[in-house]
Formats: sequence, C-alpha cells, structure tokens
Amino acid sequence: MIKEQLNVLINLAASDNSVAEKEAKTIHMIAKANGISKEEVEAMLKKPQPIGNLSSLTEDQKFENLYHLIQLMKSDGQVFKSEIHFCEQVADKLGYKKGVVAELSARIYSDPSITADRKILMDRAHKFLK
Repeated sequence: MIKEQLNVLINLAASDNSVAEKEAKTIHMIAKANGISKEEVEAMLKKPQPIGNLSSLTEDQKFENLYHLIQLMKSDGQVFKSEIHFCEQVADKLGYKKGVVAELSARIYSDPSITADRKILMDRAHKFLK
C-alpha cells in the first residue's frame, strides 16, 4: 500500500517536469518512516509507474493519500498549475470532488513537522466525497 502511495507522490513531484530537492526529501522522509529504503525510493523516482486503481482504498487511506499529496505539492514553496491539476485528478480518482484540493490546501502546511488537526481536515474532506 505505501509503495502505491509513494508512487502517487512521485508522479506529482514529476508533474512539473522536475523533482525539486525539497520534494525528493519529503518523499524520502515518508518512505523512511514506512520502512522503505533510500535505494528503493531512488529506483521509483527514476521510473514512476502509472497510478493504479485507488477506489478500493478505505476512506482513511484515501484521506491520507490526499493529505500527503497536498503536503508534497507545497513542499518546494512553489505551486504550479500542473501540480494543482494533478492533485485534482488524483482527488477525483480517490472519489473526491476537485474542490477538496483548494479546501484542504489552505489548511495543510508544507512543513511535515507542522501538522494541522487531521480530524477537522478529514471532516472537511468528507463533504467533498462523491
């Protein structure tokens, strides 16, 4: 499961045609926290896989994917339209209306050490489920 989530993040990081150093650090940090080696992540970064079917995830897993995705989008301090569009596409695949990206983006910080109240964010995200 975590590898699929990392692959989604890698696809986002590459959506503006380059993986910024801060984006790569965030991906490595999430991978390390989940027991995935640096070498595995490097291999994934070099050859991202297409995003599979996300509809079988639980609601909690969908939210976690979305949360990390938005956090990564903001991690390099620049948010490109291509990244927003990608996040909206993934949100759609996760079963959310696209507006969830704007709603959560205003409340999720780029610094992983600053965590927003996940319960409140999950409640807000829930309103965007299709």
